[in-house]
Amino acid sequence: MAGSGQRLRPVVALYERIADAIHDGTYPPGSTLPSEPRLAGELGVSRPALREALLLLQEDGLLSVRRGVGRTVNDRPPRRGFEQLGPLEDLLGPVRVSALLRSREEPTDFTAQHLLAPAGAELRFWESVLVGADLAVALSHEWAAPEDVLARLHPAFGQALAAEPASSMLTVLAASSRGVRLGAVSQISATLLGRRRGEQLDRPADTPAVLVTQVVRVEGVPVMAAKHMLPTGAPALTVLQSL
Repeated sequence: MAGSGQRLRPVVALYERIADAIHDGTYPPGSTLPSEPRLAGELGVSRPALREALLLLQEDGLLSVRRGVGRTVNDRPPRRGFEQLGPLEDLLGPVRVSALLRSREEPTDFTAQHLLAPAGAELRFWESVLVGADLAVALSHEWAAPEDVLARLHPAFGQALAAEPASSMLTVLAASSRGVRLGAVSQISATLLGRRRGEQLDRPADTPAVLVTQVVRVEGVPVMAAKHMLPTGAPALTVLQSL
């Protein structure tokens, strides 16, 4: 998903066109795609580029190959990749994002490990509280990769961050990623808020909480990392899975 000012690589753009056609019903679940020569002609692309895009669609679970039939659309094609990594304000809504801190900082042990940030690097750091109708429901710490990494892999994300919108960093990444293939890993564990986080969320320090750690990558390189703390009483967090 590349920013609007970026030019998509041919195979990525072709992948997007076919994926869009699958999700808008042009190629409904269970249907068989036209043969490669016919589909290449309909789309006005070369067969090598089409074949590569089709292979990527198979890897991502949108298509299957059936002997004697051809490529068919899976009965339950997975959601578009990034929809499985929804921003917390979408998953916990309705909530608003209240910015506590927007700064730059040197790598910590967490960011050195998860963003592979070298000593002396400068990382954007956002600290936010997500507030529901009458109480805070989550505390988010989010870091972006160093500027040179973003300039090489995802310049649209870096440019969007500079505006410091009133949202989470993950929302900014999602909105600026049209055409950029994102991969992510999330880990969920149980913990206690502790004194400082308890004060920020207006809860006792010994309040049980869920800690969600996320790392988002482009071409295998991490571009964003985050830690989200959800105390007892927060709305249910939906975890989407592809089967």
